[in-house]
Amino acid sequence: MKFWRTWMLVPFLSLLPAGSHGAWFPADAALTGGAEADTSEFISVFAEDNERCFVCHGQNRYEYENPNLGRKVRALMSKERIIDRKAFYESNHRSFSCTDCHSEMYTEFPHPGELRMEQGFNCIDCHGGDENWAHFHFDEIEIEYQNSVHFKLEEEGFSCWKCHGPHDYKISVRNSGNLKEAILYDNNICLDCHSNFNRFQILSDREEINILARHDWLPSQATHFKSVRCIECHTQVNDTILVAHQINPKEMAVKNCTECHSRNSLLMSSLYKFQSKEQRKDGFLNGVILNESYVIGANRNTFLNRISVVVFILTLGVVGVHIVFRILKNKKADES
Repeated sequence: MKFWRTWMLVPFLSLLPAGSHGAWFPADAALTGGAEADTSEFISVFAEDNERCFVCHGQNRYEYENPNLGRKVRALMSKERIIDRKAFYESNHRSFSCTDCHSEMYTEFPHPGELRMEQGFNCIDCHGGDENWAHFHFDEIEIEYQNSVHFKLEEEGFSCWKCHGPHDYKISVRNSGNLKEAILYDNNICLDCHSNFNRFQILSDREEINILARHDWLPSQATHFKSVRCIECHTQVNDTILVAHQINPKEMAVKNCTECHSRNSLLMSSLYKFQSKEQRKDGFLNGVILNESYVIGANRNTFLNRISVVVFILTLGVVGVHIVFRILKNKKADES
């Protein structure tokens, strides 16, 4: 394993000028006079090295020369071993070489059989105890994970990668301009196992769970599933971490409507945490919720509240003056 490349490359990349370790190159530099322009393709400095892997693992079939048979052999690639090239170069790990995380021995083909037993990295192996990543609180995330119901499955093979694919994972909430897309992306991480019984069976002997039937108590299911993430109801909220990782037992799931549908909605500490910090303005304490969904009590504004009180008092005053004049007028009429 080339541990040195992983540990030296991460801090080094943060010091390089933009474009040094992979960049968004111009679609046509000749037409733009050499000026950079946005494109839809990320170019990695390790693209050529990685292509040695993608030539087989980037497609449904692979082929090789078998010296024993004296001919070329074609075979289907296992579904679990197929890596989407485009998804990889759009992921958080796109700047790395395959052999930053996998053994250099994979450059040999056929691959040595003992590599099947290779131990993979977890998130904390690279991101833990590193000042470059301290602002993401990976160490706290690890503590939360250890208190999660998922941690007890670790001996059975559960790891970070069961939820966060190392070859395609990308931050969604912090980078997405469309919150609904981020919700869909995050929920699919959960549903990848919890609605796919074949994957679920790898880690559990429980019977298949019907997600819709299990949530039949929830009103307007479709609306809820599109508007909030699974983790809003199934995790312990943490004010420090952007995305909570302590998955609670099912009996601790949120089922009280007012937990979310109130002025002090817990969504402000979970789903809307990042957006509320970025967009809070004009006195709206829950301004983001106003733009994304309807939450009872979330549309209060102190300034507007005061204006409404003043308008109400003035209205009562006008009505009062009108009544006084009517009384005086009727009194004069009686006297005459």
